[in-house]
Amino acid sequence: IMLALRVGVCIGRGRGRVREYSTGSGSSKAVVGFIGLGEMGFRMAKNLLKNQMTVVCYDVRGEPLDALEGEFNRAYSSPGQGHGPVRRASTPAQVASYEGIDTIITMLPEPKHVSLVYRDGANNLFSAARPGTTFIDASTIDPITARALAQEAAAKQLTMLDAPVSGGIGGAEAGTLTFMVGAPDLNSFEKASQILRLMGKNIVHCGGAGTGQVAKVCNNLLLGISMAGVAEAFNLGQRLGMDPKILAQVINTSSGRCWSSDTYNPVPGLMPNVPASREYAGGFGVDLMAKDLSLAVSAAHSVKSPLSLGAAAQQIYNQVSNHGLGKKDFGVVYKWMEKK
Repeated sequence: IMLALRVGVCIGRGRGRVREYSTGSGSSKAVVGFIGLGEMGFRMAKNLLKNQMTVVCYDVRGEPLDALEGEFNRAYSSPGQGHGPVRRASTPAQVASYEGIDTIITMLPEPKHVSLVYRDGANNLFSAARPGTTFIDASTIDPITARALAQEAAAKQLTMLDAPVSGGIGGAEAGTLTFMVGAPDLNSFEKASQILRLMGKNIVHCGGAGTGQVAKVCNNLLLGISMAGVAEAFNLGQRLGMDPKILAQVINTSSGRCWSSDTYNPVPGLMPNVPASREYAGGFGVDLMAKDLSLAVSAAHSVKSPLSLGAAAQQIYNQVSNHGLGKKDFGVVYKWMEKK
Protein backbone atom coordinates (compact mmCIF):
# COMPACT_ATOMS: atom_id res chain seq x y z
CA ILE A 1 0.00 0.00 0.00
CA MET A 2 2.76 2.42 0.89
CA LEU A 3 4.30 2.03 -2.54
CA ALA A 4 1.27 3.79 -3.98
CA LEU A 5 1.93 6.89 -1.87
CA ARG A 6 4.15 9.74 -2.95
CA VAL A 7 5.41 10.48 0.54
CA GLY A 8 8.63 11.34 2.29
CA VAL A 9 9.91 11.77 5.80
CA CYS A 10 12.29 14.33 7.21
CA ILE A 11 13.61 14.52 10.72
CA GLY A 12 15.22 17.71 11.96
CA ARG A 13 16.73 19.75 14.78
CA GLY A 14 15.24 23.16 15.55
CA ARG A 15 16.95 26.52 15.17
CA GLY A 16 18.50 27.79 18.37
CA ARG A 17 19.75 24.36 19.41
CA VAL A 18 23.13 22.76 18.77
CA ARG A 19 24.17 23.66 15.21
CA GLU A 20 26.87 21.00 14.74
CA TYR A 21 25.73 17.94 12.78
CA SER A 22 26.31 14.48 14.14
CA THR A 23 28.46 12.34 11.87
CA GLY A 24 27.32 9.08 13.39
CA SER A 25 24.00 7.35 13.68
CA GLY A 26 22.98 8.92 16.99
CA SER A 27 19.96 11.16 17.34
CA SER A 28 19.75 14.87 18.04
CA LYS A 29 18.41 16.28 21.30
CA ALA A 30 15.25 17.41 19.48
CA VAL A 31 13.98 16.01 16.20
CA VAL A 32 11.05 16.67 13.86
CA GLY A 33 9.46 14.31 11.34
CA PHE A 34 8.22 15.45 7.95
CA ILE A 35 6.21 13.05 5.81
CA GLY A 36 5.37 14.02 2.24
CA LEU A 37 7.98 15.28 -0.25
CA GLY A 38 5.74 16.34 -3.10
CA GLU A 39 5.85 19.77 -4.72
CA MET A 40 4.94 21.49 -1.47
CA GLY A 41 6.57 19.21 1.08
CA PHE A 42 9.89 19.15 -0.75
CA ARG A 43 10.16 22.94 -0.58
CA MET A 44 9.03 23.02 3.03
CA ALA A 45 11.68 20.46 3.93
CA LYS A 46 14.31 22.59 2.21
CA ASN A 47 13.37 25.50 4.44
CA LEU A 48 13.83 23.31 7.50
CA LEU A 49 17.29 22.42 6.22
CA LYS A 50 18.10 26.06 5.52
CA ASN A 51 17.25 26.78 9.13
CA GLN A 52 20.03 24.47 10.31
CA MET A 53 17.90 21.40 10.87
CA THR A 54 19.14 17.84 10.49
CA VAL A 55 16.73 16.01 8.19
CA VAL A 56 16.30 12.26 7.85
CA CYS A 57 14.25 11.51 4.72
CA TYR A 58 12.04 8.69 3.55
CA ASP A 59 10.26 8.63 0.21
CA VAL A 60 9.08 5.98 -2.22
CA ARG A 61 10.56 8.17 -4.93
CA GLY A 62 14.28 8.52 -4.88
CA GLU A 63 14.50 11.79 -6.83
CA PRO A 64 13.58 14.30 -4.09
CA LEU A 65 15.79 12.52 -1.59
CA ASP A 66 18.70 12.50 -3.98
CA ALA A 67 18.16 16.20 -4.65
CA LEU A 68 18.20 17.08 -0.96
CA GLU A 69 21.28 15.00 -0.32
CA GLY A 70 23.03 16.54 -3.31
CA GLU A 71 22.35 20.05 -2.12
CA PHE A 72 22.86 19.74 1.62
CA ASN A 73 25.22 16.76 2.14
CA ARG A 74 28.01 17.75 -0.22
CA ALA A 75 30.31 18.79 2.61
CA TYR A 76 30.07 15.39 4.29
CA SER A 77 31.67 12.06 3.53
CA SER A 78 29.52 9.06 2.59
CA PRO A 79 26.30 10.98 1.87
CA GLY A 80 23.14 8.98 2.48
CA GLN A 81 24.84 6.76 5.10
CA GLY A 82 23.88 8.70 8.24
CA HIS A 83 26.24 11.62 7.63
CA GLY A 84 25.23 15.23 7.08
CA PRO A 85 21.94 17.05 7.63
CA VAL A 86 19.95 14.92 5.16
CA ARG A 87 19.33 11.31 6.17
CA ARG A 88 16.86 8.58 5.24
CA ALA A 89 14.34 6.43 7.08
CA SER A 90 12.63 3.34 5.71
CA THR A 91 9.02 3.66 6.99
CA PRO A 92 6.73 6.14 8.76
CA ALA A 93 6.87 3.89 11.82
CA GLN A 94 10.64 4.22 11.88
CA VAL A 95 10.24 7.97 11.98
CA ALA A 96 7.82 7.75 14.91
CA SER A 97 10.26 5.53 16.82
CA TYR A 98 13.33 7.61 16.00
CA GLU A 99 15.23 8.35 19.19
CA GLY A 100 14.34 11.72 20.69
CA ILE A 101 11.63 12.62 18.19
CA ASP A 102 8.75 14.68 19.58
CA THR A 103 7.14 16.32 16.54
CA ILE A 104 6.15 14.91 13.13
CA ILE A 105 4.73 16.92 10.20
CA THR A 106 2.80 15.36 7.32
CA MET A 107 2.04 16.85 3.89
CA LEU A 108 0.03 14.33 1.84
CA PRO A 109 -2.29 14.51 -1.18
CA GLU A 110 -5.68 13.26 0.05
CA PRO A 111 -7.56 12.02 3.14
CA LYS A 112 -6.95 8.37 2.18
CA HIS A 113 -3.19 8.93 2.18
CA VAL A 114 -3.34 10.66 5.57
CA SER A 115 -5.34 7.77 7.05
CA LEU A 116 -2.91 5.21 5.63
CA VAL A 117 0.16 6.94 7.01
CA TYR A 118 -1.31 7.61 10.44
CA ARG A 119 -3.36 4.51 11.27
CA ASP A 120 -4.43 2.21 8.42
CA GLY A 121 -1.25 1.34 6.53
CA ALA A 122 1.51 -1.07 7.44
CA ASN A 123 4.20 0.54 9.62
CA ASN A 124 1.95 3.53 10.35
CA LEU A 125 2.76 6.40 12.68
CA PHE A 126 0.30 5.69 15.48
CA SER A 127 1.55 2.13 15.80
CA ALA A 128 5.05 3.24 16.75
CA ALA A 129 4.73 6.71 18.27
CA ARG A 130 5.76 7.26 21.86
CA PRO A 131 3.32 8.99 24.23
CA GLY A 132 3.79 12.75 24.10
CA THR A 133 4.58 12.93 20.39
CA THR A 134 2.99 15.85 18.52
CA PHE A 135 1.68 15.42 14.97
CA ILE A 136 1.05 18.34 12.62
CA ASP A 137 -0.90 17.46 9.48
CA ALA A 138 -0.42 20.16 6.83
CA SER A 139 -2.41 18.23 4.23
CA THR A 140 -5.76 19.51 2.99
CA ILE A 141 -8.37 16.96 4.07
CA ASP A 142 -11.94 16.98 5.35
CA PRO A 143 -12.60 18.19 8.92
CA ILE A 144 -14.31 14.92 9.87
CA THR A 145 -11.17 12.86 9.16
CA ALA A 146 -9.00 15.46 10.91
CA ARG A 147 -11.14 15.30 14.05
CA ALA A 148 -11.28 11.51 14.05
CA LEU A 149 -7.49 11.28 13.86
CA ALA A 150 -7.08 13.87 16.60
CA GLN A 151 -9.44 11.89 18.84
CA GLU A 152 -7.56 8.66 18.19
CA ALA A 153 -4.26 10.40 18.86
CA ALA A 154 -5.49 11.73 22.19
CA ALA A 155 -6.57 8.21 23.21
CA LYS A 156 -2.97 7.12 22.65
CA GLN A 157 -1.56 10.04 24.67
CA LEU A 158 -0.49 11.76 21.45
CA THR A 159 -1.28 15.29 20.27
CA MET A 160 -2.50 16.00 16.74
CA LEU A 161 -3.00 19.36 15.06
CA ASP A 162 -4.41 20.07 11.61
CA ALA A 163 -2.49 22.85 9.84
CA PRO A 164 -3.35 23.13 6.13
CA VAL A 165 -1.57 25.84 4.19
CA SER A 166 -2.25 28.67 1.79
CA GLY A 167 0.33 30.28 -0.45
CA GLY A 168 1.04 27.60 -3.02
CA ILE A 169 4.39 26.49 -4.37
CA GLY A 170 5.71 30.05 -4.34
CA GLY A 171 4.93 30.42 -0.66
CA ALA A 172 6.47 27.05 0.12
CA GLU A 173 9.63 28.05 -1.74
CA ALA A 174 9.90 31.43 -0.04
CA GLY A 175 8.88 30.22 3.41
CA THR A 176 5.90 32.59 3.50
CA LEU A 177 3.04 30.11 3.80
CA THR A 178 -0.04 30.74 5.90
CA PHE A 179 -0.81 27.87 8.28
CA MET A 180 -4.42 27.52 9.46
CA VAL A 181 -4.09 25.57 12.68
CA GLY A 182 -6.64 23.54 14.59
CA ALA A 183 -5.16 22.64 17.97
CA PRO A 184 -6.53 20.99 21.12
CA ASP A 185 -5.11 23.74 23.34
CA LEU A 186 -3.00 26.88 23.27
CA ASN A 187 0.14 25.15 24.55
CA SER A 188 0.19 22.66 21.67
CA PHE A 189 -0.43 25.51 19.21
CA GLU A 190 2.49 27.51 20.59
CA LYS A 191 4.78 24.49 20.44
CA ALA A 192 3.81 23.77 16.84
CA SER A 193 4.23 27.43 15.89
CA GLN A 194 7.94 27.28 16.67
CA ILE A 195 8.36 24.76 13.86
CA LEU A 196 5.79 26.24 11.49
CA ARG A 197 7.47 29.66 11.58
CA LEU A 198 10.47 28.10 9.83
CA MET A 199 8.21 27.39 6.84
CA GLY A 200 5.57 30.11 7.00
CA LYS A 201 4.87 33.76 7.67
CA ASN A 202 1.34 33.68 9.11
CA ILE A 203 0.44 31.08 11.75
CA VAL A 204 -3.25 31.35 12.66
CA HIS A 205 -4.89 29.52 15.56
CA CYS A 206 -8.36 28.71 14.18
CA GLY A 207 -9.65 26.85 17.23
CA GLY A 208 -9.92 23.23 18.24
CA ALA A 209 -9.27 20.03 16.29
CA GLY A 210 -10.47 20.21 12.69
CA THR A 211 -10.92 23.99 12.55
CA GLY A 212 -7.80 24.46 10.45
CA GLN A 213 -9.37 22.22 7.84
CA VAL A 214 -12.67 24.09 8.19
CA ALA A 215 -10.89 27.37 7.43
CA LYS A 216 -9.05 25.88 4.44
CA VAL A 217 -12.17 24.25 2.97
CA CYS A 218 -14.20 27.45 3.32
CA ASN A 219 -11.44 29.60 1.84
CA ASN A 220 -10.95 27.37 -1.18
CA LEU A 221 -14.69 27.01 -1.65
CA LEU A 222 -14.94 30.78 -1.98
CA LEU A 223 -11.83 30.93 -4.17
CA GLY A 224 -13.16 28.34 -6.61
CA ILE A 225 -16.52 30.09 -6.89
CA SER A 226 -14.97 33.55 -7.32
CA MET A 227 -12.54 32.41 -10.01
CA ALA A 228 -15.38 30.83 -11.99
CA GLY A 229 -17.36 34.05 -11.61
CA VAL A 230 -14.47 36.22 -12.80
CA ALA A 231 -13.96 33.92 -15.79
CA GLU A 232 -17.64 34.18 -16.72
CA ALA A 233 -17.66 37.96 -16.37
CA PHE A 234 -14.60 38.51 -18.54
CA ASN A 235 -15.83 36.08 -21.17
CA LEU A 236 -19.15 37.90 -21.29
CA GLY A 237 -17.43 41.28 -21.51
CA GLN A 238 -15.26 40.23 -24.44
CA ARG A 239 -18.15 38.66 -26.32
CA LEU A 240 -20.05 41.92 -25.90
CA GLY A 241 -17.11 43.77 -27.44
CA MET A 242 -15.25 45.25 -24.46
CA ASP A 243 -11.48 45.43 -24.11
CA PRO A 244 -10.57 43.12 -21.17
CA LYS A 245 -7.93 45.58 -19.95
CA ILE A 246 -10.51 48.34 -19.57
CA LEU A 247 -12.98 45.92 -18.03
CA ALA A 248 -10.32 44.91 -15.49
CA GLN A 249 -9.75 48.57 -14.60
CA VAL A 250 -13.45 49.02 -13.96
CA ILE A 251 -13.97 45.81 -11.98
CA ASN A 252 -10.85 46.27 -9.88
CA THR A 253 -11.99 49.72 -8.73
CA SER A 254 -15.61 48.70 -8.27
CA SER A 255 -17.73 46.40 -6.14
CA GLY A 256 -16.91 43.31 -8.24
CA ARG A 257 -13.28 43.45 -7.19
CA CYS A 258 -11.78 40.27 -5.66
CA TRP A 259 -8.45 38.44 -5.45
CA SER A 260 -9.22 36.45 -8.60
CA SER A 261 -9.67 39.68 -10.55
CA ASP A 262 -7.09 42.09 -9.12
CA THR A 263 -4.24 39.74 -8.14
CA TYR A 264 -4.62 36.47 -10.06
CA ASN A 265 -6.62 37.43 -13.12
CA PRO A 266 -7.31 34.46 -15.43
CA VAL A 267 -7.26 36.46 -18.67
CA PRO A 268 -3.93 36.05 -20.52
CA GLY A 269 -1.90 39.24 -20.90
CA LEU A 270 -3.61 41.30 -18.21
CA MET A 271 -1.08 40.62 -15.46
CA PRO A 272 2.56 39.57 -15.51
CA ASN A 273 3.87 36.74 -13.36
CA VAL A 274 0.56 34.89 -13.04
CA PRO A 275 -0.19 31.49 -14.58
CA ALA A 276 -2.60 33.01 -17.16
CA SER A 277 0.38 34.80 -18.74
CA ARG A 278 2.40 31.59 -19.11
CA GLU A 279 -0.26 29.33 -20.58
CA TYR A 280 -1.55 28.45 -17.11
CA ALA A 281 1.59 26.57 -16.13
CA GLY A 282 2.35 26.20 -12.43
CA GLY A 283 0.02 27.67 -9.85
CA PHE A 284 -2.87 25.75 -8.27
CA GLY A 285 -4.06 22.90 -10.45
CA VAL A 286 -7.61 22.34 -11.66
CA ASP A 287 -7.59 18.84 -10.16
CA LEU A 288 -6.56 20.23 -6.77
CA MET A 289 -9.35 22.78 -6.86
CA ALA A 290 -11.85 20.09 -7.83
CA LYS A 291 -10.59 17.97 -4.92
CA ASP A 292 -10.97 20.82 -2.44
CA LEU A 293 -14.47 21.60 -3.70
CA SER A 294 -15.39 17.94 -3.29
CA LEU A 295 -14.21 18.17 0.33
CA ALA A 296 -16.43 21.23 0.80
CA VAL A 297 -19.42 19.47 -0.75
CA SER A 298 -18.92 16.41 1.46
CA ALA A 299 -18.50 18.54 4.57
CA ALA A 300 -21.64 20.50 3.74
CA HIS A 301 -23.58 17.29 3.25
CA SER A 302 -22.48 16.03 6.67
CA VAL A 303 -24.06 19.04 8.41
CA LYS A 304 -26.90 19.60 5.91
CA SER A 305 -25.56 23.01 4.87
CA PRO A 306 -26.74 24.35 1.48
CA LEU A 307 -23.93 24.55 -1.05
CA SER A 308 -25.57 25.35 -4.38
CA LEU A 309 -22.77 27.56 -5.73
CA GLY A 310 -20.06 25.27 -4.43
CA ALA A 311 -21.62 22.20 -6.04
CA ALA A 312 -21.96 24.07 -9.34
CA ALA A 313 -18.31 25.18 -9.15
CA GLN A 314 -17.23 21.60 -8.45
CA GLN A 315 -18.99 20.43 -11.61
CA ILE A 316 -17.36 23.20 -13.63
CA TYR A 317 -13.84 22.25 -12.57
CA ASN A 318 -14.59 18.57 -13.10
CA GLN A 319 -15.60 19.38 -16.67
CA VAL A 320 -12.46 21.46 -17.18
CA SER A 321 -10.39 18.51 -15.94
CA ASN A 322 -12.23 16.13 -18.26
CA HIS A 323 -11.08 18.28 -21.17
CA GLY A 324 -7.47 17.40 -20.36
CA LEU A 325 -6.72 20.55 -18.35
CA GLY A 326 -6.48 19.01 -14.89
CA LYS A 327 -2.80 19.86 -14.39
CA LYS A 328 -3.17 23.45 -15.56
CA ASP A 329 -3.70 26.29 -13.09
CA PHE A 330 -7.36 26.60 -12.13
CA GLY A 331 -7.57 30.00 -13.86
CA VAL A 332 -7.68 28.00 -17.11
CA VAL A 333 -11.43 27.82 -16.46
CA TYR A 334 -11.46 31.13 -18.36
CA LYS A 335 -10.02 29.52 -21.51
CA TRP A 336 -12.39 26.59 -21.16
CA MET A 337 -15.35 28.97 -21.05
CA GLU A 338 -13.95 31.00 -23.93
CA LYS A 339 -14.11 27.95 -26.19
CA LYS A 340 -17.63 26.94 -25.24
